[in-house]
Amino acid sequence: MSNFRGAVLPTIFVGLWSTGFIFAKLGLPYAQPFTFLAVRMAIACLLMIFVALTLGATWPRDAREGGHIAVAGLLLNATYLAGVFEAIAHGVSTGIVALIAGLQPILTAAAAGPLLGERITKQQWLGFLLGFAGIALVVWDRVGAHEGTHAGFALAFVCLIGITVGTLYQKRFCPNMDPRSGTAVQFGVSAAALTVGSLIFETGRITWAPDFVAALSWLTLVLSVGTFNLLVLLIRRGAASRVSSLFYLVPPVTAVIGWAAFGEVLSPTTLAGMGVAVIGVAMVNR
Repeated sequence: MSNFRGAVLPTIFVGLWSTGFIFAKLGLPYAQPFTFLAVRMAIACLLMIFVALTLGATWPRDAREGGHIAVAGLLLNATYLAGVFEAIAHGVSTGIVALIAGLQPILTAAAAGPLLGERITKQQWLGFLLGFAGIALVVWDRVGAHEGTHAGFALAFVCLIGITVGTLYQKRFCPNMDPRSGTAVQFGVSAAALTVGSLIFETGRITWAPDFVAALSWLTLVLSVGTFNLLVLLIRRGAASRVSSLFYLVPPVTAVIGWAAFGEVLSPTTLAGMGVAVIGVAMVNR
């Protein structure tokens, strides 16, 4: 069972997490980012409340614990996802957004030592650098296509900050969170924050086309409920720096899916960068 959790669960996580960028692009023509995400988070919250009550989950003991869980949720859900969706809406391709988010391990490794007391070995640092070099190769190749706007790239870095700080915060302040009740709280506060954003910045209009329903269903049931809980489990069971290194694998997987779904080009430079990034992940997790 430990071998399954150590090898298979991260593989499942990477594959599922990568689809989030693809289905975001599929659904965004029919709803603006905050509106899309507010509906997604609200549905996910209701589903997790039902799961938590049915399975007798433990709820936060006091306001302090609940507050920490809520802050982590705002970072991992509202901030990260809003950055992803807004960047894609501003014309940045799914592959480049995934690549920018893939820089997370570098930031996490730099902060995990002083903040969480985790020991980062020389081999792991070399793995991080190789992963960064691989991502840099792909970014350099893709930016040549002049995709997206300056605002779009800035928003992609917002998602990077959200997922990095959220991972560290969750590991530091929510180590005993029950994933069933905790994610219900996190989805709820994220839905509230995104609804406010939708009311201020967007029209709130949704076109319930089949593609939008498919994207919303997948992102809610598989990503928000399934994969997010898997991320929480991985954070609880593994060092934050090693969990974050899984995100190095998301860009190449996303690029492959983007090639299959949207015809995005995979050049030799992109493929080489993917290979270097995978080697870096292997070194970090060895």
